[in-house]
Amino acid sequence: MDETYFLYSVKGQKKVTGRKSRKRGGSAKKRDISNEQVCVLVARDREKMTFSQALGMGRLTKEQLDKAIGHKLSSKNVLCTDSWRPFKTYAAEKGMNIYQFKSDGKIRTKGLYHIQNVNSYHRRLKGWIQRFNGVATKYLNNYLAWFQTLETIQHQRNEITMNDLVIKGNLIQNVETYDTLRLSRFTI
Repeated sequence: MDETYFLYSVKGQKKVTGRKSRKRGGSAKKRDISNEQVCVLVARDREKMTFSQALGMGRLTKEQLDKAIGHKLSSKNVLCTDSWRPFKTYAAEKGMNIYQFKSDGKIRTKGLYHIQNVNSYHRRLKGWIQRFNGVATKYLNNYLAWFQTLETIQHQRNEITMNDLVIKGNLIQNVETYDTLRLSRFTI
């Protein structure tokens, strides 16, 4: 389990308040992680079952983590994460074993435990989203579900995988309609 960040975007909105419009995705005014960025949690197991969801603005909190994925985890799970503190306190409260890896890259594995599976997923996700020149934050969860579906069929194009795409795409929970998308705003 690890988090990644995307720049907050109101792409397509006629009037942007509070800042100048950014062109082609743009960049944040502040360095490092700030409230200009949207936190996306990605959890992935060895069978490549994936959970990804936009959780809110700025750094990940323990409460956001529990609300998003708490019902999917138990004390039998072993968490492999980076060294961000909310992961450690969350695992301690749930009675879970945890292996944490620092981002300095010196120690990347502990036995068979690592977070390279999630990190490579982040790289592929960001590369895929880059082609859209920025995604409106209110649609980010829909893009995450789309990418997750493409990952499950591994970007193959034939009749069997296209049928599989339709079936698996409908299995990912999405309660959006045209009106809810059109009128929606991203809120924390």
